[in-house]
Amino acid sequence: MKLRLTLALTLLPTPHLLADTFERDQALKLPDIVISANRQVEARNDSSAANTVFTRDDIDRLQPASVTDLLSRVPGVQVAPLGGRGSLPGIYIRGTKSAQSLVLVDGQRIGNATSGDSNLQRLNINQIERVEVLRGSRSVIYGADAVGGVIQIFTRRGSERGLQPRLHVGVGNHQTWERSLGLSGGDDQTRFNLGASLDDSAGSNRTHESYASDRDDDANRNQSFSLSLSHAPSDDLEVGLNLLDNRGKSEYDNPFGRFDPTTFESLPQQPYSEFAVSSFSTYVDGRINDAWTSRLELGHSENREKTFDKLSDVREVFNTYRDSVTWQNDVTLDERNSLIVGGDWYQDRVNSSTPFDEDSRWNRAAFIQHRFQAETFSTELGLRRDQNQQFGGQNSWSGTLTLPINPDNDLLLTYSESFRAPTFNDLYYPDYSNPDLTPEKAKGYELQWRSQLSDSARLETSLYRTDLEDAIIFGRDSRPQNVASARINGFEMAYLQDVFGWQGNLGLAIIDPRDRDSGHTLARRARRTLSLDLDRQFDRLGLGATWQAVSGSYDDEDNRNALGGYALLGLRGSWALTPEVKLEMKVDNLLDKGYSRALYSHEGGQYGYREEGRSWLFGVTWTPEF
Repeated sequence: MKLRLTLALTLLPTPHLLADTFERDQALKLPDIVISANRQVEARNDSSAANTVFTRDDIDRLQPASVTDLLSRVPGVQVAPLGGRGSLPGIYIRGTKSAQSLVLVDGQRIGNATSGDSNLQRLNINQIERVEVLRGSRSVIYGADAVGGVIQIFTRRGSERGLQPRLHVGVGNHQTWERSLGLSGGDDQTRFNLGASLDDSAGSNRTHESYASDRDDDANRNQSFSLSLSHAPSDDLEVGLNLLDNRGKSEYDNPFGRFDPTTFESLPQQPYSEFAVSSFSTYVDGRINDAWTSRLELGHSENREKTFDKLSDVREVFNTYRDSVTWQNDVTLDERNSLIVGGDWYQDRVNSSTPFDEDSRWNRAAFIQHRFQAETFSTELGLRRDQNQQFGGQNSWSGTLTLPINPDNDLLLTYSESFRAPTFNDLYYPDYSNPDLTPEKAKGYELQWRSQLSDSARLETSLYRTDLEDAIIFGRDSRPQNVASARINGFEMAYLQDVFGWQGNLGLAIIDPRDRDSGHTLARRARRTLSLDLDRQFDRLGLGATWQAVSGSYDDEDNRNALGGYALLGLRGSWALTPEVKLEMKVDNLLDKGYSRALYSHEGGQYGYREEGRSWLFGVTWTPEF
């Protein structure tokens, strides 16, 4: 079935047609398909976006501990958490910061409207069917925030027929436990998936020198629930809904202490947070006629967090809510021309214990993208107009020229424009904001070469430049300002090769991210990263290894505080004890490397947040057949 669907989609004369009902659900299980680039099913090689795709099969094979662990394998993506599992990560796509990249769950924005963080560390990997990463601007399709790229996460989907239960239990060091169960099923008209997970860990100490109260292990607990349901009353119509809810408790260290305004002293803390990250969407996907398909989506997402201190009565609340509507139409004009035409609307709301001068804003947009396919070249040209309640109108343009050199080699030249609207924290956080900020703007230039070197080898490379203007930085008065400009030059390579039954995936990135005013390297961006995965299946035995190398970087914009480079080795294996029972074992950071990806100050010194040393996990997965 997978091969037939892949061939059918590859041979389509236009990027998207409903080959049959449940096409999108089936496509989510295929490695050579991408959906996020244009919100439609298309072959990866037909997409103008540099992209990386992880299917559920990839996730099971690689055994990542989290979504961020998976993202660290993507060329051009760097992850910098503040120490250990469950800590807040910085996500840098092509040298841009976290708030300059868009994160979606089943098409819904989940970024925090106050801070801009995506809270990816709080999504449970067992409830995920697929992860797609687009590198480079996609503002024509998605609008604000898609400057560096787009990360889209799809929740688990139902099977084609019958019932398929699953149960997973894992145990590891630091008193780590993983438990998940699910049930999926379907028939010719209806499919569903229902899943729940509970993960907890005693954690590890995330800081070095700090208050005595910070010398404890920082535990975390995550409960996750997901539901997907789709129904096709006819071959031309599908309706459905998707739900993902993650909530739990996370302890962390605050090496800066808590400022006491009465004594002007910094007091020790034992802080923790209770969080909830959730998204809900419902859709109608229909084929109007042979040339026109239409999809309407309504969504709601929430980012809620309460922070507490075991040593005081301090309590803070930061909740953000987002409602959205998207309507997209895919139109085939003729054999060579097709259009994407649509509109977006979303509204952000803030409910916080900290008072904001403004606590809501809306954004509406219209977009159009034309694709022309000739025998010797193809073009893609798009325009989007956003109207923001606070910042007025913003235009985004993009254009791509694809030149097939021969059946196995393509060249793509792309120009794109993008922007990011300031967050509520940037604009209204008391004493540390600036209501006069304007949106950041960016222009991108990219040259891609994609080559099918042989039946068992594929090479994808990108050479790009991103120019940022009116970038928001914090001045000496700790208030944000539109004063910075940056230039990011980069090269990426993804190489896939099968050698003697071993599947190899090599990702390499070289970037030069600079502040154009000072000439300094942007903070926490390593100039060179490399990731290598090797896997092989021996009948019922699966073996794999991961090696990641990251060069040194700086923790600050002045390039005074250096972060050392590091290399990590991980091993994994699986054994199909029976067709229904699989044993899994992995060891991360096998050589027990000590390293830090971010620094903090304490009493005039600079110290690195602790990343986990050697860790192991043993798991059992049971998938009984009915």
